Amino acid sequence: MIRLLALLLRRDLARLLGAGQGGGALLPILFFLAVAMIFPFAVGPDTALLARTGGGVIWVAALLAAILPLDRLVQPDLERGMFDQWALRGIAEEWVMAARVISHWLSFGPPLMLAAVPAAALLGLSADNLRIVELGLLAGTPGLAALGVAIAAITAGLRGGAALAGLLLIPLGVPLLIFGAGSLSAGGASGLALTGAVSLVLLAVAPFAGGAAIRASRD
Repeated sequence: MIRLLALLLRRDLARLLGAGQGGGALLPILFFLAVAMIFPFAVGPDTALLARTGGGVIWVAALLAAILPLDRLVQPDLERGMFDQWALRGIAEEWVMAARVISHWLSFGPPLMLAAVPAAALLGLSADNLRIVELGLLAGTPGLAALGVAIAAITAGLRGGAALAGLLLIPLGVPLLIFGAGSLSAGGASGLALTGAVSLVLLAVAPFAGGAAIRASRD
């Protein structure tokens, strides 16, 4: 089973990173940086204002960037009948979803954390604030990945499922955004702890919710 899961993880990661499929992992990162670049033009050259709001802008950009890969997480495999093939081989949908969460985070989370460095420079964040933002993204992006996979599984097969998935991710991801951005305020350690706690809950729930949704879509 471990060997099969490793093969699934390698396959999913190669597919999500593939540049030929909707831009691969590059498109969300470019979108993330584009938001960070446009925001200073919107609020003007007030460096103090940029420094106060920059952390929240990074979190909003991360949440919006997480929407872009949703249509590639589950729908293509469902259309090709891959979940039926895995079920015939005795691989439960929950294990497939767990591997999908890990691969989605690896293709999305670390690149986003790297992109936060130039984004912080554009927004005038201090080194201390950048460190807190990076810790928040480290704690929060696994939860975003888990939430994205679960939502993609729930909306797979529905007409307009990609748009619906994006609409669902925004409100459901708000707690991560609030706690992550709140970690930049005074006493921000509690914000980081709450971000990590929400992520852990999402990581625990997502494989089961996604697996149940896949089974329901096949029945």
